[in-house]
Amino acid sequence: MGSTLDENRARRVVDALRDRGVDAYPAKVSVYQFGVGVNLSEKRQAIWDSDGTAGLEAQVMRNGVLVGFVPTIEGSEFFDEEQTIDAIVRTDYDQPIARRLATAPPQAPPLPRSGGVFRRFFDGFRYR
Repeated sequence: MGSTLDENRARRVVDALRDRGVDAYPAKVSVYQFGVGVNLSEKRQAIWDSDGTAGLEAQVMRNGVLVGFVPTIEGSEFFDEEQTIDAIVRTDYDQPIARRLATAPPQAPPLPRSGGVFRRFFDGFRYR
């Protein structure tokens, strides 16, 4: 399974990240382009895999301005969902060119999934 995110895969990755305490959200870039957004400190956001390429990479934005990026992770075009989640969790965004940590940071308490009971209504029943 490649790292390109379709809508359902992006949703599953976001849900798994939120279960690990990562403030993630689905990032809809255009009609058929989806990614995973992660809220960071200092009002920054990392937008993962929203450009439709095969490899996994991210842009780090603050107020709509590019302030950093995560270069394409070598071999990520072959990542399954668990490897994609691990790559996002283990990224250190503190430098303009982000790097991967050797080990994942401690897991935080889970965050609620967005949409609650009306989630399927908001999303138009497009997923299983």
